[in-house]
Order: sequence, then C-alpha cells, then structure tokens
Amino acid sequence: MNLSDIVKQGAINHPQRPALIYANSVTTYTELAQKVEHFAQELRRLGVLPGDRVALLLPNCPLFVVAYYAAVSIGAIVVPANPMLKPAELAYLWNDAGVSVVFTISALEPVVSIAKENVLTLQHVFAFPADIDPHTVSLAPTPPVSSLLEQNETTREAEDENTCAVILYTSGTTGFPKGAMLSHKNLCRNVEQVRAFLHFTSEDVFLTVLPLFHVFAATVCLHVCLSGGSACVLVPQFSPGAMFENIEKHKISIFCGVPSIFGAMLMHKSEREPDLSSLRFFVSGGAPLPGSTLQALESRFGVPVLEGDGPTECSPVTSVNPQHGVRKILSVGPALPGVEVKIFDDNDTELPPDEIGEIVVRGDNVMLGYLNRPEETAEAMKGGWYHTGDLGKIDEDGYIFIVDRKKDMVITGGLNVYPREVEEVLASHGAVGGCAVIGLLDALRGEEVVAVIVKKPGTEVTERELILFCRERLANYKVPRRVIFREVLPLGASGKVVKRLLKKELEQEV
Repeated sequence: MNLSDIVKQGAINHPQRPALIYANSVTTYTELAQKVEHFAQELRRLGVLPGDRVALLLPNCPLFVVAYYAAVSIGAIVVPANPMLKPAELAYLWNDAGVSVVFTISALEPVVSIAKENVLTLQHVFAFPADIDPHTVSLAPTPPVSSLLEQNETTREAEDENTCAVILYTSGTTGFPKGAMLSHKNLCRNVEQVRAFLHFTSEDVFLTVLPLFHVFAATVCLHVCLSGGSACVLVPQFSPGAMFENIEKHKISIFCGVPSIFGAMLMHKSEREPDLSSLRFFVSGGAPLPGSTLQALESRFGVPVLEGDGPTECSPVTSVNPQHGVRKILSVGPALPGVEVKIFDDNDTELPPDEIGEIVVRGDNVMLGYLNRPEETAEAMKGGWYHTGDLGKIDEDGYIFIVDRKKDMVITGGLNVYPREVEEVLASHGAVGGCAVIGLLDALRGEEVVAVIVKKPGTEVTERELILFCRERLANYKVPRRVIFREVLPLGASGKVVKRLLKKELEQEV
C-alpha cells in the first residue's frame, strides 16, 4: 500500500480520462502516471532515498501533484508548507523535519534563499515557473546504472504501509507548530473511508481552490478525487468571480470549501446569478460553518451542503453528513466507516449521548505521532485514542456536534461559555459578516466574554444593538460584555480565525 498507487491505478482504469486540468492544459491519467514516474527517476538521480524529506512550497499546480506522488513513490517523505510563510517560519519547519530538498516557484526563490541559510540539512533548492510541465524537469546528471539499481532495491525494501508518507505541520495554536506524521496506510485508509461514505464517480469534476499543502484539500480534492477517476481542476488562487467562472466552464460537480470561502460566495455580486446546475453538493470543512451560512448557501444556490470534520492528525476526515439521508444543521455528521469517535470526560471515561466532553478518535486513519515530540505524542494518544482538543457531543443517532475548542472555552463567574454558541447567534444578525468570541481576563469574573465583529459591506450596527440582540437569545452570562469592531479577522491557512493572535492583540491594546 503506497499512496502513489492511486496514480498507477488511475492509468490502468481510466487511461484517457482527464486527471488534472490547470489553466488551459489537460493531463490524462496515463500522462500523469508517466510524469510521476519521470519525476521519481529524477529524484533517484538526485540521490533522494527512502526516508529523505522533500519539501513542497508550491501553489495548486501540476508540479505540486507530480512531485508529491513521485516523492512518496520512492519512499521519501513529503513536507508541504504554506507559500505565505516567512523565511524564519520556513527555517523552523525545515530544520524540525530535516528537509534535504525543496521544490518551489521562481517567485518564492528569494524567500527560500533566506530560509536556506538557517537549515543545515538542506542540500538542493529547485525553483520553477508555476506552469512548468513536470515531464521536462531534469534535476541531476544520470548516475552509474549500479547506483540506480541500488536505489531501486532500497526503495522496494522500504515499501511498508506503516512508514511515514507526509509530515504536516499543525497551525500551532499553542507554541510552535508540530509535525503530524501520516503514513501511507493512514492516508489510503482515509481515502477509502471517504469514498465509502460519499459516492463519487469517474464523471465527477472537483474544483480544487483550497490549498493542497493543507490536508483537507490533499485528501479530499486530490487523493479521493483521483482514486475514483474523477477530474481535478487546479486553481492557484481564490477569487469568487473566477471560482464561479470555473464552475460554469468545467461543469464542476463537487466543490470543497471552508466557511470563509462560502461567506465570500454569498457576498459576491455580479450582473447575473451564476449557473451552478452542474454542482451535486458543497463539502464544508476546516472550521465550523455557521448555520445561517449553510442555510443561505442552500437557499440561494439550491446546492446541498455536507459539513464534515477532522483534524490534521486524522488524515483528516473523521465524519461528514451523508449525501443521502438525514443532514443535521450544526452537526458534522456521523463517523465514517472504520473510524471510531467517542466523547470522553477529563478522566477519559466515555460519556452518554448528548453530554459534552472531549472528542476522541481511533482508527487506521490516526497519525503515527508528532515528529521529534514523544511526550506530546503520548499525551495526545492516551489509551490509544487521539484526543482532538475539541469539545462536543454525540446524539442518540450517532451524529457529532462540535461545541468548541477545549482551550477556547471561556469560564466566566465559574460558568462555561462555548464561543461557538455565541458566534452562531451573532452570525445570524444581518449586519455581521464575520465574528469571533474570545475570553479576556477580568478581575471580577475571571474572564469576560468579548465579541470581535466584521460588519457586512454597506451595513451599520452598534455595540449596544448586538448586545441586546444576544440578550434576547442567550442566557445573560453568555452575552458579550464588549463588542469590538474590526476590518478583518486573522485567518489561518484552513480558514479558521486564529484566536490566539486575536486575543494577544486585544490584550496588548488593553
């Protein structure tokens, strides 16, 4: 079981079907397999061996896909990173992972050059145009035949489904980012689990605007897509107008997004309503989707929204609302086949239905552990269950409801306030375009509930109006004591509000 088998099987089962669509170029499954094999040989010529770390600092483009599958096919470990990271951030990741080779685009070469000075293990940096054909890439002169044979033999010996395929760095909500090690088995099983629940076909066309360096996009928009012979339309940068154009042009049937993207879709105005008749459904993940946004999407576009969930450490999908059957608003659906999800209290005792506790996960999709962090791995994997840090509950039907992050919970006057509950109320106000609820230190109550609001364009609302709006819908202790207005909220790569940064900013202001 090697993750790159997805490409090989695609060439056998769907040789002439389009695999990748990028700008005006189309790559068939046969061509993709040929490009991956060519790139794998180039990596061998360069001297890349099983276990070596290959970093990808690339936008959504064919080079990302080909380099990714080529590296894992020879037993190397892929380390994707956000192209928006600064040199010091990249140097930290690459040092921690022990990266030896970096692939990037020409525009990012200056950033990489600065980072490279502080990465002792880094031997090679290759910067190419984003639209380069990976089949034309040459990385090194051809070594002696005996050397190639030796490397091929080493690769075969290293083919083990439990070996690490990818190291994905978490967003680092506390301290420095941690590298979650995902094996070939983790990722392949999660692909099978998603496909068993959401019935994709070779006729489907996925719009991949979510960044492939993020696990949601890599698993669902790439591995799941290609494993079924579907077409993957790669878009390097998001804009609502271009996205609607792509849906119409390519007859997109599956669109995966995060709440910030769906919010931008709803606010986008054009001369005519886009034709989304080809869409079978939206898939939402990466962050909680407000119920008001879900209802507005379905009302305006007539496309069902399937909300799911899962952390990076779980490859990542653990649950999703079914395509056929009951969809529950604010639920992330039941657990996928082969994934166990339970609710534990602080003593790791399972709680009964509808009681709030920590969401824990067990299954073949759960990571090997955190790179170089045995103590944090042991803490996260207590009792063989991955402790997500999310607070939630499971109802009598097995549907999972995420209440909040365990660390985001606000304790005011000894009472627990779950920010997401307050955010849902605020998001339902017509003038609120975005919101985040956090707790700030308060001498009397321990913490006070504070709401940070981004107003919708062309609307006006006051702090007092929003507080009264909440007071009509929430218990008094849950109502924000203060409302602060901002032009934007700090968002991470997955579309989540980075509350740690927001909290730090407000504490400094105070």
